[in-house]
Amino acid sequence: MESSSSRGVPESTIEAVERTLANLKLVETHLLEFLSLANPDVLDEMAPLQRAQSLFMFAKATTTIFALRLRTTGIHPDEHLLKTELERLSLYQDKLEQLINTSKEPSRRSTTLNYQAATRFIEHSLPELTPEQRKSMRDISRGEGSKIKYMERSTHKKRKYDTSEKQSVKAAAQEFLEKAARELFGGNTDGFKGPLIKVDSSSEDEPVE
Repeated sequence: MESSSSRGVPESTIEAVERTLANLKLVETHLLEFLSLANPDVLDEMAPLQRAQSLFMFAKATTTIFALRLRTTGIHPDEHLLKTELERLSLYQDKLEQLINTSKEPSRRSTTLNYQAATRFIEHSLPELTPEQRKSMRDISRGEGSKIKYMERSTHKKRKYDTSEKQSVKAAAQEFLEKAARELFGGNTDGFKGPLIKVDSSSEDEPVE
């Protein structure tokens, strides 16, 4: 074997080429294994985020190999149309990293109920409330959820003495709003807690005829 000096090729260059060839063989081995994941049936079984990661890696690996091929032919990737693809991949990589970081964060409530506004809505939807009932609704908006029981009992008594003509759309709407109030505010003193509670029956409530 001739020495590198006799051939005019620096020893460092020969070593770099040999390392590159060894790395290419490793790339070929891992790439063949990685391409087996490109099967549509395999991709369909993945979670959405995992599938996005796999598709991104396919695109990045293909683009990187093509960029290396350009360099071996004396073409810089920045001077080729491949530059646009590299920029697009960089943009998608940032988006993918944001999604991965978000998936690792603890779950948080996506919606917060403004129960004061909800109480005002219910109050204005029941025009026949007495001043005492309206006061109870205002107490609820301040977090005194237990007072809703008084409103429910009073409204129940009032509806009991309505004529049959009024037991139509207005009664159905009022019943719906009362149920919504129970679901929204619960029956504890801490205000809105989420679940629907069971309203205790009172001796004051008489059965509807």
